[in-house]
Amino acid sequence: MTRLAVFDCDGTLADGQANICTAMALAFADAGLAPPDPREVRRIVGLSLPQAVARLVPYRSSDLHAAVAEGYKRHFRAMRTDGRLQEEPLFPGIAETLVTLLDGGWQLGVATGKSDRGLRLLLAHHRIDQYFVTLQTADRHPSKPHPAMLQAAMAEVGAAPATTVMIGDTGYDMAMARTAGVRAIGVEWGYHPPHELTVAGADRLCDDASLLPALLDLP
Repeated sequence: MTRLAVFDCDGTLADGQANICTAMALAFADAGLAPPDPREVRRIVGLSLPQAVARLVPYRSSDLHAAVAEGYKRHFRAMRTDGRLQEEPLFPGIAETLVTLLDGGWQLGVATGKSDRGLRLLLAHHRIDQYFVTLQTADRHPSKPHPAMLQAAMAEVGAAPATTVMIGDTGYDMAMARTAGVRAIGVEWGYHPPHELTVAGADRLCDDASLLPALLDLP
């Protein structure tokens, strides 16, 4: 029996909100838009870029949404190249928790709105890339809460919905888990408040990464 724990990235494994807000503000400026409220930007973390931009400026054209999304990617790459990219630290206890889960027989994966390149760079930077056997990103899947990322992760490692759990910090993660028929654990250190995680379908909430292994083993 394969047990699979799939993690969201931004807001769950690592805190990248400062870089996300900066790149989005620069992309908005390029498009002649007023800078977005950082609080609203944090709320769309987890969605794929075009869907995220559409949430921020819902009454504009799809062409503008696409242009802002491309601008975001361009600025994020430039920030990385010229050294302006701020540290995206792992949340407290995450690295140790991943090791505990591996020792307990869990297979680990990631399902994220980040790009393939961005995810691999972050995991390699923190030296946790070797822990994950399946990486699902916005480059190859529809945006959350579509279940495609979880379905692909389960297929890749041979896991069933009954033995798979999604761990994330947003309502999009919880809704994706419910649609895919897997358990959902909402973490309280990320970008959406606990009550939104519960409404979106979280089976359990967690406010300390060190408690995750025990929660995963509960039915």
